[in-house]
Amino acid sequence: IADDTASELALMSVVVKDLGHHVITAVDGATCITAAKANRPALILLDVVMPNSDGFKTCRQLKKDPDTAGIPIVIVSTKNQDSDKFWAERQGANHYITKPFTPTQLSEAVRAFVA
Repeated sequence: IADDTASELALMSVVVKDLGHHVITAVDGATCITAAKANRPALILLDVVMPNSDGFKTCRQLKKDPDTAGIPIVIVSTKNQDSDKFWAERQGANHYITKPFTPTQLSEAVRAFVA
């Protein structure tokens, strides 16, 4: 999970852990990329507005790298315009959730990509 807001990171972590999954966190795009390469997660939950590398750029870099290209990415962002969702898709995102989200919405997205 990559998000620079501690409360959002904590909420997403609880939801994912409650589904029985291990959670690795990052607070910016650069750290997310490093963690993804080192750990090869089953799924990445990625905020858009973050320091060092925004979520769109991070998504694009992850999808272009053969080591991480196959990892599904769910964008979880306050950016809620159709153009944001379109741009996320163009960067390779597999799904888009708008904040604020419900735990059920996040759970459903995780279950869609991780058994």
